[in-house]
Amino acid sequence: MSKIKLIQAPAIQEQITKLLIGEKVYLSGVIYTARDAAHQRLVNQLQAGQPLPFELKNQALFYVGPSPAKPGRVLGACGPTTSSRMDSYTPILLEKGLKMMIGKGQRSAEVVDAIKRNKAVYLVAIGGAGALMSQCIKKAELVDYPDLGAEAIRRLEVEKMPLIVAIDSQGNNLFAVGPKQYARE
Repeated sequence: MSKIKLIQAPAIQEQITKLLIGEKVYLSGVIYTARDAAHQRLVNQLQAGQPLPFELKNQALFYVGPSPAKPGRVLGACGPTTSSRMDSYTPILLEKGLKMMIGKGQRSAEVVDAIKRNKAVYLVAIGGAGALMSQCIKKAELVDYPDLGAEAIRRLEVEKMPLIVAIDSQGNNLFAVGPKQYARE
């Protein structure tokens, strides 16, 4: 049985470069939510020379639009969304210091190259497990773009969020290899 690695956010470069595809991780710390509409605004702000609502350097973005919180909960279900919807925006965010992305599904060749070039990592969450993921969120606060509703940027404090390394900092891609080629004992 493989050991689960504990990692922190914001990211520490040393921990990112040690992650390998197929490894299971528990992520704790501060992460930000952003889906495609928020990504478009972030990139537009960068291109206009405007400051972003949070510092990108060493941060993690979770591709999610959480449902409203039920009584006694921080947020509702927080299942990952399809990451490829962010692919046209991702290389510029990586160039500006983004280090971790959390979502589901494959990424484009351009994103894989940008991950490798910027020594970042792409982590996948289990789709359909939004209720489980929400249990890892200990605190949530609105950061910006409230008009986007569920897709507004939020700052989350998470504890032991279960994830899998899908693309490591060397560009090794879980989606490009078969499960028998990366399986770890």
